Amino acid sequence: RERCALHHVLVRRVAAGELAALFGASALPLDRRTRLHRFRARAKAALLANPAEDVALLRRYVQGVNDGLHALSSRPFEYALLRSDPVPWQLEDSLLVVWAMYFDLQGNLQPREIGRGYLREHTTKDQLDFLLPTASKWEAPLDAESIPDPVPPIPATAPTWLGRGGLGPVTLRETLRMSVGSNNWALAGSRTSDGRAVVQNDMHLGIRLPHIWYRAFLEYPDRDGKPIRIGGVTLPGAPAVVVGSNGHVAWGFTNSYGDYLDLIEVQRDPQNPQRLKTGADWENATVFPESIMVKGGNPETLSVRETSLGPVVDVGAHVYVVHWIAHDPRAVNLGLLKMAEAKTLAQAQAVGHRAGMPAQNMVAADRDGHIGWTIAGPIPARHASPSASFPFSITESALGFAGVMAAEEYPRVIDPPSGQIWTANARQLGGPSYSLLGDGGADPGPRAQQIRDDLTALRKESGRVDERAVYQIALDDRAVYLATWRARALAVLDAESLSGNPQRAEFRRLLEQSWDGHASVDSVGYRLTRGFLSSLYTEFFGGIDQTLSALAPGCDFDTVSSRWQIVLERLIDEKPPGWIPNGRKDYREVQLAAIDRVISQISKDGTPLAKATWGARNTARIEHPFAAVVPQLRRWLSAPSDPQPGDGDMPRVSGPSFGQSERMAVSPGHEQDGIFNMPGGQSGHPLSRYFLAGHSAWVRGEPTAFSPGQTTATLTFVPK
Repeated sequence: RERCALHHVLVRRVAAGELAALFGASALPLDRRTRLHRFRARAKAALLANPAEDVALLRRYVQGVNDGLHALSSRPFEYALLRSDPVPWQLEDSLLVVWAMYFDLQGNLQPREIGRGYLREHTTKDQLDFLLPTASKWEAPLDAESIPDPVPPIPATAPTWLGRGGLGPVTLRETLRMSVGSNNWALAGSRTSDGRAVVQNDMHLGIRLPHIWYRAFLEYPDRDGKPIRIGGVTLPGAPAVVVGSNGHVAWGFTNSYGDYLDLIEVQRDPQNPQRLKTGADWENATVFPESIMVKGGNPETLSVRETSLGPVVDVGAHVYVVHWIAHDPRAVNLGLLKMAEAKTLAQAQAVGHRAGMPAQNMVAADRDGHIGWTIAGPIPARHASPSASFPFSITESALGFAGVMAAEEYPRVIDPPSGQIWTANARQLGGPSYSLLGDGGADPGPRAQQIRDDLTALRKESGRVDERAVYQIALDDRAVYLATWRARALAVLDAESLSGNPQRAEFRRLLEQSWDGHASVDSVGYRLTRGFLSSLYTEFFGGIDQTLSALAPGCDFDTVSSRWQIVLERLIDEKPPGWIPNGRKDYREVQLAAIDRVISQISKDGTPLAKATWGARNTARIEHPFAAVVPQLRRWLSAPSDPQPGDGDMPRVSGPSFGQSERMAVSPGHEQDGIFNMPGGQSGHPLSRYFLAGHSAWVRGEPTAFSPGQTTATLTFVPK
């Protein structure tokens, strides 16, 4: 009952665009953006398409939520602070919880396409090819050793917008934004000490209190009276176990970053603004008046125009239709419930193919030692198109995707000869099958490559390979990728650059002496290296970020080109004269200016460089959203401010309020040997002893038990 309180406040309302009813006019901009998709109406329609037995189960679930809510002796404290009463949970709310995850996991796609459209309009084709690489030397696909990426030449001149960040009024992002992601991997039975396959999963999300996940183990008979036992984590508001093990199959998810949304430019009839031309055809948009309730104010009516391809949105001089897989009737269902009954890897993959959820990399293993990868969730049925990650123009004949891919066409990898499978939000495939997914902002690959190499290093002859060994990879905070940027910083900090500049000399000393090859809490060298890379981003892309953010919330060059680090590598190493940022005479000056900016940023409050450890920057800021609203309650609404090792380009992903939202390593049929920990506890009430239970184990990376221990209390439900 307590855990549902925050989800009553936030999750279903985020998806439905109903936050202003609780928080007032300040929430209207977000409500307008999300109400465009009309997900409450879509949820009601989706219920009619779900199997009757799933809806019946959902009715019982909803009844349980509301019975618990009505049995509370007082309102949840969030509602008391808001001076509001909780609205009973409805059937469609449980589907809205899943649609909220679409915003979390695919919400980058619309601003990404808007930004890529802008770049296409303001660069030449050669410049665009260089700025938007499709792969890198860091890739670690499942079907090849590497991806042979044709490296385009660097054009002689840069676009006019590039390199305006070095001198303009932009702020250094000392720690770059991390994309929603995750890690998962599996070792086949042939690779472990006793023949059991092991699945590991850590899902990377924003971390808050109460925590997003709720641990559960369920035991019940199937239709034939045979026992089912399934355990893992659930998403409060939805009845399914999201990741976990059922004794026969274990599975985990990572965001797949495929191209699941198209923007299609349309032409508006000047005589009739509701008449739009999509491709060769004209159609009249349907107008849906959406009433947005506003606490303390009058309701606002938002007119949503919708075509057969999706809702209409204006972006500058362009009018686009948003064609998103999340709008498809099969986007959300309760299909993941069937995972409880899966007995084999093949059956688990079949469940994933039918599940209505944001498309995820599903890594799974069965108790016979088999392992496999595929996509769980709907994939657009599209042909390979170089235009797919850019807005489609009104002159193109093939306007985006057409429906959902058939299950038999889903890409999959089963029992590879290496006996290992991994995903980490990078390109999963190097071959032609990748075109079935498309690139929706995939990671450039260093994290995936490090995981692959860690798995390869697990040899039976070198020690016991079991759940603990597989789990330990999740704690690998070695700075393999950032070490290359440390080397570049050291190279430019030569005797000439240090002469008469004691701060640069101190910077170099700390790069050399306060560096242990890890993103460790005591390392100053790691923080300075991270700052150097971030500052170079500012030099080259800080100016365009301001332009892109004005086009769409959340749009910047990082969103548009997820492989921007690869672009910087080539610029710094190859030094093309036509790409030097404005106001700089050469690349040496660019790099030294970037270092000086890091020094200035850190020391502006009087902090000596020697005290600027990574732990001081990467300090946990995990709290209830209301901690900022009522700061006097922060001490009760927050987790300890622990310095944290890890960062974004290594397996141990960690940020102040972002990171490994759970860690799980489990072998199906051996759940008693499994490992699990997560930030936050089971309770959503700040005064409960379970509010932070288990949190310290997550901070330390302690491998605590996956399965529940001895029963200490039993709650019996008695029918009236």
